[in-house]
Amino acid sequence: MDLLLRGATVVDGTGGPARRADVGVAGGRIVAVGDADPPAGTKVVDVSGLVLAPGFIDIHTHYDAQVLWDPDLTPSSWHGVTTVVIGNCGFGIAPTRPEHRSLVAQTLENVEGMSVAALEAGIPWTFESFPEYLDAVAAQPLRLNVGAMIGHTPLRLYVLGDEATERAATDEEIERMRALVAQALAAGALGFATSKSPTHAGAGGKPVPSRLAELDEVERIAGALGEAGRGVLQITPGPGLFLDEFARLSRTLRRPVTWTALLTGLGERGRAVALAERTAALGGEVWPQIACRELVMQITLEDPFPLASVEPMGEILARPREQRAEVYADPAWRERALPAVGRAWRHRWGKIRVAETATHPELVGRSLTEIAAERGADPFDVMVDLALDDGLATRFTVVLLNDDPDELAELLRDRRCVLGLSDAGAHASQLCDACFSTHLLGHWVRERQVLTLEEAVWRLTGHAARVFRLADRGLIREGHAADLVAFDPDVVGPEPLERVWDLPAGADRLVARARGVEAVWVNGTPILTGGAPVTGAAPGTLVRGGAR
Repeated sequence: MDLLLRGATVVDGTGGPARRADVGVAGGRIVAVGDADPPAGTKVVDVSGLVLAPGFIDIHTHYDAQVLWDPDLTPSSWHGVTTVVIGNCGFGIAPTRPEHRSLVAQTLENVEGMSVAALEAGIPWTFESFPEYLDAVAAQPLRLNVGAMIGHTPLRLYVLGDEATERAATDEEIERMRALVAQALAAGALGFATSKSPTHAGAGGKPVPSRLAELDEVERIAGALGEAGRGVLQITPGPGLFLDEFARLSRTLRRPVTWTALLTGLGERGRAVALAERTAALGGEVWPQIACRELVMQITLEDPFPLASVEPMGEILARPREQRAEVYADPAWRERALPAVGRAWRHRWGKIRVAETATHPELVGRSLTEIAAERGADPFDVMVDLALDDGLATRFTVVLLNDDPDELAELLRDRRCVLGLSDAGAHASQLCDACFSTHLLGHWVRERQVLTLEEAVWRLTGHAARVFRLADRGLIREGHAADLVAFDPDVVGPEPLERVWDLPAGADRLVARARGVEAVWVNGTPILTGGAPVTGAAPGTLVRGGAR
């Protein structure tokens, strides 16, 4: 035994009741749970008064690029997360041919709010194929464990070239993509991810490549999972690819399907719960992903991602950033855009507030509806005018979805849903939900008492591991990897968001620190002690391949 964690209140990730126990670790694995008498030379750490849980698992991140320049995977590693899954929504950076590197970066800029300058400065491009990318990740000094899915968008671009955003794939091209997914699974991919979402507009404002795929293409490529007998299918839904198709895919492939995301506010109250019920009724193993935080973004009109699906805004996204102010200033464009944007956001104007502005500091904290009423103007006109006054640098806080606390509480209690959608690594200058784990424990357990501590830990650990077939993680159980987090349940939670400029090329992002997370171990090695990161700790590993 190398390490003994003594006197903790153990919440083991199964959902079972907490109990007092010691946990012994040797060779990166849990070797004892219960009263233990450690042999001489064992390091003993007193964690009495703290909850000891399995390390948290974040199934929905976009760290595909960041992992190559920030193997510490901040801020997730501050919040008790020990394993992340990348490649969600069908996006990623492999496979990628050299001639498409810039196009991939531009796609991630528009669809995931990533800085092109940071991507160009931070990605080393020592790889082309997906197996080569996995090897590049594995070679990093990882602080956390990382599992990767292969994404449909880079895959399609790799096979179809520049026509990936223009047309359906041929039979031969589909078979090539299917073979590449089989190759990725053999190399250790956790699954295959795709998107048909109308909000996913990529380089030049065009639909991301996966949106051009017909249902037959998705089904045939995903067939590689069925043949391999392993892997999860992750889907962001859109026209022609929703609940009925998810259920059929799961039954046909005999694989889990998880879809992103089930949020409140998508229609009338109760619709989210009804969708969870319908998903379950259709059969198969299909998991809607839910989020535990309001979906709030700080956006600028230079990067108006939430409006991407509103037709006139496509003209904005099709222009280089330095030309977008010209479009906003065009009265004819404004006349076309105002009714469409007004319809799309008619229920949101009162939830949009001025967050940051150098030109109008007196308006910070005020809603657009208040300002518009004072000026006798339309809220969208006010938004555009304020942005133009500020060189499009004005930031607006936009409450998009998931802000019905009662319906969200129902979803959090619904064991037919899986907790996800932190989006960590994406929209870095617009939001930071990488702190979802500490928010769940602080807000929904301690403050709202919607979940018990045991239920919340199960959501963050055992359940996520089950859905993604992470066979030896997510539980405090003998033989499992010693991914562990010790926290104070009376204190745990996220600190307020702060803006920092620490990405490659000096790009900015929002981060949140954690409180109450006292210690974290990854594969038996501490990465955080006394609430502070351990300098140089890199015990993480590439998690290759899901269980059957």
